[in-house]
Amino acid sequence: MKILLTNDDGIHAEGLWALEKVLSLKHEVFVIAPDKEQSGIGHAITLVRPLRVSRIQTNGGWGYAINGTPADCVKLAVAEVLKSRPDIVISGINHGLNVGVNLNYSGTVSAAKEAALMGIPAVAISQSPTPHHEYSFIADFVATLVVSVMDKGLPSGTFLNVNIPACPKEKIVGIRITRQGISPLQETFHKRIDPRNQVYYWQGVEKQVFDHELETDGGALCENYISITPVQCDMTDYKTMKQLKGWDIPLVILA
Repeated sequence: MKILLTNDDGIHAEGLWALEKVLSLKHEVFVIAPDKEQSGIGHAITLVRPLRVSRIQTNGGWGYAINGTPADCVKLAVAEVLKSRPDIVISGINHGLNVGVNLNYSGTVSAAKEAALMGIPAVAISQSPTPHHEYSFIADFVATLVVSVMDKGLPSGTFLNVNIPACPKEKIVGIRITRQGISPLQETFHKRIDPRNQVYYWQGVEKQVFDHELETDGGALCENYISITPVQCDMTDYKTMKQLKGWDIPLVILA
């Protein structure tokens, strides 16, 4: 199997190379990732400056570093760097959860979404920050999940968003297939004055309040389950679409 590995933590991230170490035992693995951290970049792509690809050696091995976003990495990997399309794209292991509304901001998730938009099966993997950092266990789990994905298949335009709870592996209860939670973030901004007496703002550390239903990604994690959420690229609200068709919306043409 030909696997493309990427992330938003950057080419030197420990979680990325933990995956490479395990997956390369049985598969052909290519690491193509941002040259620096791109957390919270969302699904941004680079249009106003050139993208550069550098083959580098890190503590984990050889990979390609790109001066762009996670979505750029997937696009460029498939279009130019790789000689043929990968069978699957894996994004992670991200240092930090990507659940609920954070899916809208995550570069990790967006890399998997970009692959799904291109018709390539994809999985985003994230772990809650913990002192344990049992990346080897997560990598082993991903290796089995990848086989299941390729065996069973995913609908076109759908990818999997996987999150690992903040506990030692022996305390993980099991796996839950979940939906995306919708609880909002609790955000703060710190107002400050710079040396030139100009006001600026520094975004504080966000606090995410999880839905406590086991059907949601955050709720499952709170109970020490691994959460797997199938995510669609099609963002159409079909229920509201039907309702809108019943509206009598006047067409006003200005003279």
